[in-house]
Amino acid sequence: MTCTLGEVKNRADFIIYWGGNPAECHPRHFTRYTLTQKGKFVPNGRKGRTMVLVDIRPTPSAKAADIFLQLRPGKDFEVLTILRALVKGQRVNPESVAETGLTLEQLQDLVDRMKAAKFGVLFFGMGLSMTRGKHMNSAAALTLAAELNAFTKFVAMPMRGHGNVTGADVVLRYTTAYPFGINLCRGYPRFNPGEFSTIDLLVRGDNDATLVLGADPGATMPQPAIEHLRRTPTIVLDPKVTHTSRLARVHITTAATGISAPGTVYRMDEIPLPLRPALQSPYPTDEDVLRRIVTAVKAKEPWYPVATPMQQT
Repeated sequence: MTCTLGEVKNRADFIIYWGGNPAECHPRHFTRYTLTQKGKFVPNGRKGRTMVLVDIRPTPSAKAADIFLQLRPGKDFEVLTILRALVKGQRVNPESVAETGLTLEQLQDLVDRMKAAKFGVLFFGMGLSMTRGKHMNSAAALTLAAELNAFTKFVAMPMRGHGNVTGADVVLRYTTAYPFGINLCRGYPRFNPGEFSTIDLLVRGDNDATLVLGADPGATMPQPAIEHLRRTPTIVLDPKVTHTSRLARVHITTAATGISAPGTVYRMDEIPLPLRPALQSPYPTDEDVLRRIVTAVKAKEPWYPVATPMQQT
């Protein structure tokens, strides 16, 4: 169900943006990969594509859309479920559809257009994945794209909100088989979004210490999560002062990756891009600091009892 942005540019003739505002948040997305670019199988560019925007309010992106569907806040999961039912030809209650702020005719027209597409792509943003329903919304969107493949080629791709979020998901996926929301307390990975996700852990106050790398949760997370960071020992590795570093117990200044430290960044379509530093920095890299922390932790005595060779036999 995934593809590269190059494939989207060359093949996609039907594009849906759901819960995102790429005109302001990803300003090069339209011109470089989706709407206006001419591709191998879409030689007419914008004239050969249909764009649908699904959101709770009109945004600047709505001006570029051929179809704008304005649903009521918190009704994403219901709309996605109705679309899945219509794709399978099942009956839908018009009263249930009316509660979403849309009409059955609008959704049936969307389904007909998705089925008739040669190559469709669904881009979903934080308006879908970070509102009521969260992971259930994302799962419904991915399932809808999977079920559309019984009729045409359809893919889904998240619109990331911050740089290299995809990189964290990719690394965790090939090391643990899960992309996020992972608990390693038992010595093996357990995956449960909503229970082991960062925001949920902080809001509930389950952890008693936090290590922050390459992020600024103090600027974006809910207030209860920020207050928990303030109450408990928080360590931040960052090249600059941030909202999180101001409330942290320890702030270790590190070299900026891609500017004064080498590294790898992943695009939203999971293409790795190696970064070569243009400048030198007197500060250590994130990797250097983490290796030193790991070495120091390994040198400490374990807090739990360890069986001796005699006990193991």
